[in-house]
Amino acid sequence: MAASECPRVRLWRWRRSPLRRRSDLVEAWVVLCAWVFALVGALFAGLVAADAVTRSAQDMRARSQQVTAVLVKDTEDPGASRVTTDHLVWGTVRWTDPDGTSRTDEARVPPNVKAGSKVEVWTDRNGAVVNEPLSETEILMHSIAGGVLAAGATGGLVLGCSWMVRLGLERRRLEQWAAEWERMDTPWGWKTG
Repeated sequence: MAASECPRVRLWRWRRSPLRRRSDLVEAWVVLCAWVFALVGALFAGLVAADAVTRSAQDMRARSQQVTAVLVKDTEDPGASRVTTDHLVWGTVRWTDPDGTSRTDEARVPPNVKAGSKVEVWTDRNGAVVNEPLSETEILMHSIAGGVLAAGATGGLVLGCSWMVRLGLERRRLEQWAAEWERMDTPWGWKTG
């Protein structure tokens, strides 16, 4: 019978057998517990991380407000050598807070805009210019990505730890086999290997 034709014995570590060692049963329990903890832990970590990302992004959105500002100086086109992903340039803007305080700061604005033009900028509660907060779709995508990464890291950590335990069990099993072979060889006074 070829090796590919040999029937696989499923769950052999759980069955009673004179060949099964205690370390085989311990390893079976380690594997079972590791998979359960990996799945449950990954689910829990993913949900917690996704919720944390969502709450953080919504909190940043709640602390930001969009204001209409006036461009103080003309902006220039950065040219092909300085193309940015959002196609915005830095420009000096001035706006008035709801309490009447006039503020001036640097903000990302469209290129080739003349001084005196109105632009929309985002500020925090202290009046400092901040990045535009994430949209609801972006928040959803970030929370999904954060949840998936946290779940994968948690599951990988648990399974990696179980792999280390299994390596230790394998090392111990090999030492036991070597000791048993040594006992079998010595009663007759000669060595088999």
